[in-house]
Amino acid sequence: MERRSPDVAVNSPAAPTSPAVPLSYVLPLKWTDDRELPELTRYLRWLSTVAEVIVVDGSDESLFGRHHADWNGITHVRPAPWAHCLNGKVAGVLTGVSVARREKVVVADDDVRYDPTGLARVGRLLDTHDLIVPENYFDPAPWHARWDMSRSLINRAVFGGDYPGTLAFRKSTFHSAGGYDGDVLFENLELMRTLTAVGARARRCPDLAVRRLPPTTAKFVSQRVRQAYDSTAQPGRLVVELSALPAVIALAAARGPRQALAVATAATMAVAVAGRLRRGGDVFPASTPLLAPLWAAERAVCSWIALARYVRGGVRYGSGVIRISAHSPSELRRRQAGRQRTGSACVSHRSTA
Repeated sequence: MERRSPDVAVNSPAAPTSPAVPLSYVLPLKWTDDRELPELTRYLRWLSTVAEVIVVDGSDESLFGRHHADWNGITHVRPAPWAHCLNGKVAGVLTGVSVARREKVVVADDDVRYDPTGLARVGRLLDTHDLIVPENYFDPAPWHARWDMSRSLINRAVFGGDYPGTLAFRKSTFHSAGGYDGDVLFENLELMRTLTAVGARARRCPDLAVRRLPPTTAKFVSQRVRQAYDSTAQPGRLVVELSALPAVIALAAARGPRQALAVATAATMAVAVAGRLRRGGDVFPASTPLLAPLWAAERAVCSWIALARYVRGGVRYGSGVIRISAHSPSELRRRQAGRQRTGSACVSHRSTA
């Protein structure tokens, strides 16, 4: 598939000749209102002084025009038609990487806020690695942000790290993989697995903490089942999450509800504390493990709802429905082997599963 730069209006400054961090920063964006525009604009203006900034903006025409006027000095484009897929964020990444001038690329959600130290470290790590996986924490941290960060602590303790809203990789490695499938829900896991399938040297950095702005309470609530749906791409994890509720019910029947609740609460809090004690965990508020039992209870219920939606055809995302959370590593290796046999330039953005 031929990849061309978008043929729409572009704020396209010259690449910094001596940037503080020699990388391209790709931000996929699709807003329905501009309440956060002043804060994001301040961040982008600083960012553009140290790196090449590319915003791929799928917002409505009126918002796009306002952004284009405010963001003079950065590359601001529409998603390219050839990058169209079910997951609009992937379309933004594919478009942004195609116009990036730098070999080192950072992809980040619109609520991610790097500081100079974190950005510089990412750049150094990409000297010796193809894929860098930082870690996010929320700041400020209202109750629902600490609730969500308790999941991060559990992931740190059990899986070696959480899945952040930002990744960094070498553009040449991304192109050698042919991009990645855009008809999946858990796009960051899909990208990580796709790059790994072509032999990327990957490194998780649980001590590379990158700040993230918390969602609104309403958005947090709306994400509960969708985040649980991500586990359909991780069968072992899904089995554990599905078994949690039956296990607590069985324990309550055998030992009584109070003892079952005490055991479940103590166990999840202990795991969360272990995650916070890992290197870099001091960015999480000390009270975060207290909310781990609530997150575990939420996931124990939502995992069953997610499974039901998977069986019925998928989960709603934007105006459509996506069934595949992410493809398995073996499926992605098979696809890459097929690309090598046929000499294909890129993988399909359409899921075949």
